[in-house]
Amino acid sequence: MKQLMNSVKKAAVEKERTAVLRLEMDYELATLFEAMTIKNEDVVKSSKVKLEKIRQELLKLKAL
Repeated sequence: MKQLMNSVKKAAVEKERTAVLRLEMDYELATLFEAMTIKNEDVVKSSKVKLEKIRQELLKLKAL
């Protein structure tokens, strides 16, 4: 029974984390778009790095 409860809790945490990551991704995509529009290469590079980290974490969550 304990394992079942732990499994349910883990699934809920993963679902919540996925939702947060998607919000972060949306924000970062908006930031990237704005930076590309005003041709700010430093912010473009920074946003791309952040988006890659978000992508990696989402992939890890999907693999679990």
